Amino acid sequence: MLDKTYNPAEIEPRLYDGWERSGAFAAAPGSNARPYTIMIPPPNVTGSLHMGHALTFTVQDTLVRWQRMKGRDVLWQPGTDHAGIATQMVVERLLAEQGIDRRELGREKFVDRVWQWKTESGGTITRQLRRLGASLDWPRERFTMDDGLSAAVRKVFVELYREGLIYRDRRLVNWDPKLQTAISDLQRRCWATPPSRCIRTMRVTVTWSAGSQFFRWSVGVSQ
Repeated sequence: MLDKTYNPAEIEPRLYDGWERSGAFAAAPGSNARPYTIMIPPPNVTGSLHMGHALTFTVQDTLVRWQRMKGRDVLWQPGTDHAGIATQMVVERLLAEQGIDRRELGREKFVDRVWQWKTESGGTITRQLRRLGASLDWPRERFTMDDGLSAAVRKVFVELYREGLIYRDRRLVNWDPKLQTAISDLQRRCWATPPSRCIRTMRVTVTWSAGSQFFRWSVGVSQ
């Protein structure tokens, strides 16, 4: 007898498990079918999925399922992004709640804690994707800090640099005196109260040395 109301929590996981076990989402590179590939924009391993992720992945899932129905060999590549500085901030905050400082912990143990956090947070993301019904080729899942990917990134950056397509230069950065590293504009946080005090303009004077020459200029910065 059917229930009066549809209960997705009871029905959808069972159906999805059956699809995944049967290999319904798997690519077959050895086949003669015309390939169709989408690389998932890798979610940051620091958190969980939000509505923007759900929208993007729903559109991509629609495309790959349609192409499968047309007989193409489809690869929808899953993965997560390391989001290095953001991950460091999250892990440091968790350690601080336990009264632990990363400098006292040491580099190797801190890196171990970061990988532990990646496992926990990354597991949350993959569970959410499965609950969305995303038809990803899960055995091919990658993480941006995997050994093979790291080596590939280094190789490409070195090649691009040697070909003159990218360059290194001095730039103004957001320096975090606590983390002792540069952070992005998105990772800045103003603690002023009220928040309107965070919006102000300041003038920064930058000085650096290049051999025996010194360079100095001032620039306006909005914060």
